[in-house]
Amino acid sequence: MSSVEFKGYAVTDTNKWSQFSVIDFQPKKFEDTDVEIAITHCGVCGSDLHTITSGWGEVPLPLVVGHEIVGKVTRVGSKVKEFKVGDRAGIGAQIGSCYSCRACKTDNENYCSKGVETYASKYPDGTLTQGGYSTAIRGNEQFVFPIPDKLESRDAASMLCAGLTVFSPLVRNGVGPGTKVGIVGIGGLGHYAVLFGKALGAEVYAFTHDNRKVEDIKKMGADQVTVTDDKGEFANDLAQTLDLIISTRDVAEGMPLQQYLSMLWVHGRLVTVGLPDQPLPQLSAFDLNPNGCYLGSTHIGSKKEAVQMLQLAADKGIKPWIEELPMKEAKQAVERLKRNDVRYRFVLTQDLA
Repeated sequence: MSSVEFKGYAVTDTNKWSQFSVIDFQPKKFEDTDVEIAITHCGVCGSDLHTITSGWGEVPLPLVVGHEIVGKVTRVGSKVKEFKVGDRAGIGAQIGSCYSCRACKTDNENYCSKGVETYASKYPDGTLTQGGYSTAIRGNEQFVFPIPDKLESRDAASMLCAGLTVFSPLVRNGVGPGTKVGIVGIGGLGHYAVLFGKALGAEVYAFTHDNRKVEDIKKMGADQVTVTDDKGEFANDLAQTLDLIISTRDVAEGMPLQQYLSMLWVHGRLVTVGLPDQPLPQLSAFDLNPNGCYLGSTHIGSKKEAVQMLQLAADKGIKPWIEELPMKEAKQAVERLKRNDVRYRFVLTQDLA
């Protein structure tokens, strides 16, 4: 089986970041703890765009991106306990770790200092990881998630990064009935934050700079929708109101960060899940002092959280707002994502033989 090759849509030049070529590539060596998946669906993530445009730095080429992967299990290692051939399963933005550190042993494997990302990363043996705009993927069982029967594959796909990235800070910060949560930026991640925030029982306040999204956001279930401005006047009436703010904003320039922080209740937290290419606005200690608020971030989520999220979505009938395209239309997907022309997440469907 060592001669098996996968096929994928790869970027070969970051100056031509939306031009994809079909390549053959060698996956990592199959191990006893591995699960191999024939990919049927893969979401298109903002991380894909930051990577192929080299917005986050140089990347190894040729590169197949995509880390919101769902498909059918085609092979399992002898030590795999959770999956069998024919099961539906998914893989998110992480595909490996050291498996033995404090983080890995406490359901925090997503914070392992030796974590292996699903693409543009390397396994300990030097094998380059390639992502889900491809025919197949293999990875350790720890980073493979079972898909509940009630959840469609196309709906589950983008939950595995976009959904998990906002679900983790929601549950880690105790979001539930009686809590008030603000969501800044209603795009691929933000729309999931609204859906999951409501499913967990919170009162959800949505903040967008785009008037055209207001009616959509109401349909998603937000209790209050505020159209923001860079002057920050929108925050005046909500001073010390919110227990948690999740910011999915992907642009740092003009971000009214001080105003967002002012809306937090005492010791409330602003968690930024958006990762702009440029630095966040400068803060003074006095921006944090009046309400003793905290500013932090998060890194995807653990398997424990992924399983919880997928089950919640299945139980509550959560339907993400997605647009499906055949995988060969990856060029169209990333170009439209670049100009924010998506409502609210692209999912690519397999078309490679």
